Parts: sequence; structure tokens; C-alpha cells
Amino acid sequence: MSIKTVIWGKTEDGQDVRRFTLTNASGASVSAIEFGAIVTNIIVPDKNGKLADVVLGFDTLDPYLKPHGCFGDTIGRYGNRIARGSFTLDGVEYKLAINNGPNHLHGGIKGFNAYLWEGTPVEGEHEDSVTFHRVSPDGEENYPGTLDVSVTFTWNDDNDLIIRYQATTDKPTLCNLTNHSYFNLAGHDHGTIRDHIVQIDADVTTKVDSGLIPTGDYYPVNGTPLDLRYGALIGDGLDRMNECPQMVPAGGYDHNFVLCSGENMAQAAYVVHEESGRAMEVLTDQPAIQLYTACTTYMEGGKDGMTYGQYSGLCLETQHCPDSPNHSNFPGTTVLRPGEKYDTTTIYAFRVEE
Repeated sequence: MSIKTVIWGKTEDGQDVRRFTLTNASGASVSAIEFGAIVTNIIVPDKNGKLADVVLGFDTLDPYLKPHGCFGDTIGRYGNRIARGSFTLDGVEYKLAINNGPNHLHGGIKGFNAYLWEGTPVEGEHEDSVTFHRVSPDGEENYPGTLDVSVTFTWNDDNDLIIRYQATTDKPTLCNLTNHSYFNLAGHDHGTIRDHIVQIDADVTTKVDSGLIPTGDYYPVNGTPLDLRYGALIGDGLDRMNECPQMVPAGGYDHNFVLCSGENMAQAAYVVHEESGRAMEVLTDQPAIQLYTACTTYMEGGKDGMTYGQYSGLCLETQHCPDSPNHSNFPGTTVLRPGEKYDTTTIYAFRVEE
């Protein structure tokens, strides 16, 4: 194992941004940067041993400093949507920043992905890690409480990317962190994920309205293109989306699946690209996972000059349910109180199927 640290550029106010590349014994690697605690590269082998970068992104820092579709971002203080940016906590109503129509999305106008974090690398024999740390002040995007937060990326010789999120607060607040990497197991330049098979261990999604805001009800997946329990080709599901009123507003998959495993560490999803043989297992202790198939993506200037279009990647964002503070029937809680510790782990495990 080894860690290479380079200064990758500067923020708009002149601060250095370091990139850390963690490389294992087989030559597979993960790179992440201090700006936004963003994963920029995941390079893993196919069934013939050929290495390819399997996440969408950019070759330089500058595009990450601008709106960029959240490619690889650490999302906080609250991943996903909160209806009308409003929630009540301990009898106090809070109005968050609005940045998604009438709603709050992925932490607001300036979420955690738009701040400089401090990275600390730690080398090991069979795994390396880098921990990114920042303090989100009381009132940031109108959230209560000062949140002290760290995200640790660990990469090992088994090609497991282990992401551990930890946070504490000095006032009751919300905390729901996730990673927004866009995966394409055929390679970032493959152009589509229609040929990927996705399996998700969920019987229901959170039912949404036309603005993709949960209604508070659950939507059974049985008999719909959202039924991924036994694995399904994404292209087939996209071709059938008009059969499913829940998919039409999103233009594809942009849905929160409520996991059968609850808040127990277990396999939540499995993705296979048969031609390359690359596979990815997603394990988490979170109660839900958002599948997003880049339904509205159009981004020029990607790696190697790529233009990333619709369905060019897929996100599997482990999380609590969107708008959870406004639906007491949703599993778990996103409320974090003084004296408590937010501590959750997600693993993206890259494998090869012959």
C-alpha cells in the first residue's frame, strides 16, 4: 500500500487543495481531494486485469470549484431533499436554504461539497486511509448547532472502499451524510449504464410526488421497473419507465429504496457490468439507499475530454430517507443531539466476475 499526496490546485481564495491517491498491492487506487472531500478517481481491474477509472469526474480541480452535478462529493449536512426546506425540532421550526425548486437538497446552496476540508493521511500495511475534517458552524445554511464532522476513506488490498462518517454537535440538529459518486463499471468513458445489472434489497421505495418529495407513504416495487430485488438490467427498466408513474417525473431512477436490513450492516446493493466482469457490492448500516441514474446529467469537460450525458453513471447514496424529519414513520432518526455521536459506515467493494 502507498499514499501519494500532491497539491492539486488552489481554491478561488488561494488556499492549496491536496489530492491523496491510495494505491494497493495490485495497483488499484482511489483518489480524493480536500475540496468537498470529493472522490475523484476509483481505478479497478476488469476480468482481464485491465485497469479503468469507474467514476465520473474531472482531470483538474477547477471544474470541481463550480457546480458539477455533485460528482464524487461528500454530501451534508443533509443528503437528499427536505420539503420546502422546513422542519421542526424540539418545538422550534427551522427554515433551511432553498436550492431545488421550493425544496432543500444536499445541504443547501453551499453544502459540505463546496468547502475546503483538512485531510490527514495514514499509511498501513494492507490498507491506507485519509480522514477529512471540517467544522460546520451554527447557522450554516440555517441548520442549528456547530457540527464537528469527519469522513474517512479507507482503501485496502481487497479493493474495498470503506467510508466512515462521524460527527458531534453542540445543539440538537440534523445529520445525514452520504457520498455522491457516479459509477460506471465499464469505465467513466463508456457513455451509459444501461448495460449494468443492479440488485437492491428493498421491497418498497418512499413514494414521491411530482417534485420527488416523499408523500409519507411507501410504494411497493413488486411488478414495477423499481423491483430490483433479484437484479435487473437498467436499460430494461428505463425502457419501461412509462409503466411506472413514480419513475416518470424523474425521467428514470431517482428513488429512495427502504432496505430490508434496516440499520444493520448488510449488503444493500450489487451492481454488475457483464462485459467487463466488474462488479460492485454496496454494504451499509444505513436504512435506505438512493439510486440515481444521471437522469438529467449533461456535463462537458470531463476526464479525457468526455461529455457526460443522460444515464452516463449511477449513484448509490446510502442514507436515511429523504424528508425524514417530517415523517415520523420513516425508519431511524436524523436528529443528532449533544453527547451523541453520528457514526456510520458504507463500503463500496469492487470485485470481478469471470
